[in-house]
Amino acid sequence: MRIAVTGADGFTGRHFLEAARRAGYEVVAIRSNLTDGVAVAAEAQGIEADALVHLAAISFVGHQNDRAFYDVNLFGTLNLLDAIAKSARPWRRVLVASSANVYGNAPESPIAETQPPAPVNHYAMSKLAMELMAQSRYSQLPLVITRPFNYTGPGQASDFVIPKLVEHFRRRAPRVTLGNLHVQREYNDVRFVCDAYLRLLESAQPGTYNVCTGVTYDFNAVIAMLQEITGHRIDVEVDPALVRANEVHRLCGDPARLNAAVGPLSPWRLRETLAWMLE
Repeated sequence: MRIAVTGADGFTGRHFLEAARRAGYEVVAIRSNLTDGVAVAAEAQGIEADALVHLAAISFVGHQNDRAFYDVNLFGTLNLLDAIAKSARPWRRVLVASSANVYGNAPESPIAETQPPAPVNHYAMSKLAMELMAQSRYSQLPLVITRPFNYTGPGQASDFVIPKLVEHFRRRAPRVTLGNLHVQREYNDVRFVCDAYLRLLESAQPGTYNVCTGVTYDFNAVIAMLQEITGHRIDVEVDPALVRANEVHRLCGDPARLNAAVGPLSPWRLRETLAWMLE
């Protein structure tokens, strides 16, 4: 199977390309700026691939330009899906990466795909709008929509908290400034997410799937692991300016539908991921 990938140079994209090639797949990167509909349509006509994985997005919740979330995540995806639908290729699967942030502060946990979305920020709103738009293409494209819960690994931008913490411990900084220490998140390994995407391309029926493990941590637990691995202790300062007013307090997924579709996956333990990042 030959896989076309958007966002190939991004954090997830680089790891996905490595995982796909290691698994024996051919991979081709889509290079057009997705906000340029003409350029995307022209490139799509020449794509020779069996499946597509759409990873390109603005993914940092704290991104300062709210409009850019919609320009890239919604309308960029619209340009892409329009272009590949018109390419007349017999696509085997088209995987579109959304986000578990669409659930917001869900009243039930772990969160299954049946939980109604309730996004609380523009990143999540743009992703939900993208999902709804994509779903209108089910009659044209074999779409798999993924909702990955938080994940991390080497190469993730230091705007995200786990890489920020790892960098502070790596250089043995005396202190680190954070926001809310008590939010609970899954911090899955990017290799787990890439493996899930490859399995979904192979065997999943069209639909929406959480990509998750159902195991969560708060920052105090992450810091304790880093202290144990490095032998370094760090002072934590809470900056009220980093505490989001619309914070999602707990984001924990139910992996039952994913496991039923692709079989059980073997996640990495967070301690293993942190040690990998420190190296």
